[in-house]
Amino acid sequence: MNFSLNSQPLADISADCLVLALPEEGDWPAATTEADGALGGLISKLRDAGDLSGKNEETRVVPLNDQPWSRLLVIGTGKDADRDAASFRKALTAMTANLKSGPSKSALIAVTDTTVSGDESVSSETAKLNLIGRTLEEQLYTFSAYKSEQPEERKLGEVQVAASNTETALEDAFNLGLATGRGMNYTRDLGNTPPNVCHPVWLAEQATRLAADHESIKTEILDEKQMQALGMNSLLAVGKGSAQPPRLIVMEYRGGNPDDKPQVLVGKGITFDTGGISLKPGAGMDEMKYDMGGAAAVFGTMQVLAETRPEINVVAVIAAAENMPDGSATRPGDIVTTMSGQTVEILNTDAEGRLVLCDALTYAKKFDPEAVIDLATLTGACLIALGHETTGLMANNDELANALLAAGERASDKAWRLPLWDEYQSLLDSNFADMANIGGRTAGTITAGCFLSRFTKDYRWAHLDIAGTAWHTGKAKGSSGRPVPLLVNYLMSHAGK
Repeated sequence: MNFSLNSQPLADISADCLVLALPEEGDWPAATTEADGALGGLISKLRDAGDLSGKNEETRVVPLNDQPWSRLLVIGTGKDADRDAASFRKALTAMTANLKSGPSKSALIAVTDTTVSGDESVSSETAKLNLIGRTLEEQLYTFSAYKSEQPEERKLGEVQVAASNTETALEDAFNLGLATGRGMNYTRDLGNTPPNVCHPVWLAEQATRLAADHESIKTEILDEKQMQALGMNSLLAVGKGSAQPPRLIVMEYRGGNPDDKPQVLVGKGITFDTGGISLKPGAGMDEMKYDMGGAAAVFGTMQVLAETRPEINVVAVIAAAENMPDGSATRPGDIVTTMSGQTVEILNTDAEGRLVLCDALTYAKKFDPEAVIDLATLTGACLIALGHETTGLMANNDELANALLAAGERASDKAWRLPLWDEYQSLLDSNFADMANIGGRTAGTITAGCFLSRFTKDYRWAHLDIAGTAWHTGKAKGSSGRPVPLLVNYLMSHAGK
């Protein structure tokens, strides 16, 4: 797919399809008014006749004759008062779906001058171009690698986006949006890959491949013997029941000053989660291939960094294991000594994500981090609390938490902060070890965060629970690519200029 910006007058740009935005009420964007004039008032006539309403996400295709464009796609953008970045993104999604399935080989998208409410971080032309680029890449995604009959090749091959100019700032914003969308799609590819292919060793091979493709990425893989020597008994305990050996995957991107402390991303990489001896119900267990969604999002984020080369240092640490219930599997009641030296009584083997993360979080200390952010499909309780729309956030530092929340708002990839108070810590008490790995039925997301907090006291840390946001279920089942936009926005806001 060929994407580019174009600042010429619309009538001077030929394309199979011209895409315009039409509000439900209020002033029209300049591009829509300009095109209406070039088309002899056609859009006004259709609006007056009731053929176009401007309601958000409504699309209408109009054939054209004797014009630089073969057809016109009008996308409704709703009322000015209601049009924030999230609603504008919905309109862009509807637009891209129409282009994806339509006959056009080329498109000219002239919607960048649509008014979006909010501050400069979401309403500026750079912000809108970033969102357009990301949405195009994300919504044009398909995953058909394992279908015997491949879908017909998409006709759309060239997209131009109208902009006020093609200067560096706008180009960079648009290209970052495209790169973010590609990072999301890489995350989705990893998540959608079946678990008989995507196991810990295979995931480690993808990290090696990423380093081979991008000289800015350095990768190191730790096997069981190396993890055993480091005392990562908690991580190793999770993989004991599987024929697939666990791996600790480390990727480093060093784009900043050598003396700058790195941001460290820690991803949960449970490539399949049966629950172990504490076996999950069979219904829906196929979706447990997405239990490596945190790791997949870290991969996607690292790809974005490798493509865009910001001035920042980032280290990725991925704890990869498969949680299976054979005769060697860890049992409820087992006690393990973590890399930190703290002991854990494993009361439920289906609370395995925190067991792999705790050793990875201890390992992260070696990088002398500026901050550590872990992301994990950690608790079903987070899904119950926040649904599929919002990522759960906990942190031991208010500044870090607020920076992540703000990044989520800017990227339309929202998170919500949950408390991490000492009052919850006692729920993890164990009669036989320093702590248990579960805290009972109440406050399940919070007690999981409390567990992780015991391994992060030496640095600024935040935890993102993406159990409800990492994948879609039902008819639209598949990896979502989240929270790559949030992470990219956060990291870019901390990058040098």
